Amino acid sequence: MPLTVGQLAPDFILKSHSGQSVRLSDYRGRCNVVMAFFPLAWTPV
Repeated sequence: MPLTVGQLAPDFILKSHSGQSVRLSDYRGRCNVVMAFFPLAWTPV
């Protein structure tokens, strides 16, 4: 289900490039977040 303008994104946890868990909510209210996925040959996606 797509988000509408002004709606908060749901919280989620991903692994950083260094293997640490990062939550979207860790950045809520502190800064803007831009997320991009680049499937490469070495990724399991």
